[in-house]
Amino acid sequence: MKRNKLRLIVVLLLIGYVGSYLVFRGLNTQTWEKDGKEYVIFPKGHQWTYYLYRPLSYLDGMLTDMQFHIGPHQ
Repeated sequence: MKRNKLRLIVVLLLIGYVGSYLVFRGLNTQTWEKDGKEYVIFPKGHQWTYYLYRPLSYLDGMLTDMQFHIGPHQ
């Protein structure tokens, strides 16, 4: 019984992690005028978001060709 609870907790944490990434991605996607491509922009003063979501951003980039950038394009 303990094992099932542990599995449930792990699954719920993974769902929460992926869900929070999808919300972050939706709120921080911008189209860069120079190339017309969409980028997920990691806020410059909040590098922890970059490290928190980096594993999912690799997977996202492979599956969707999404681009990523720390701080605004200049």
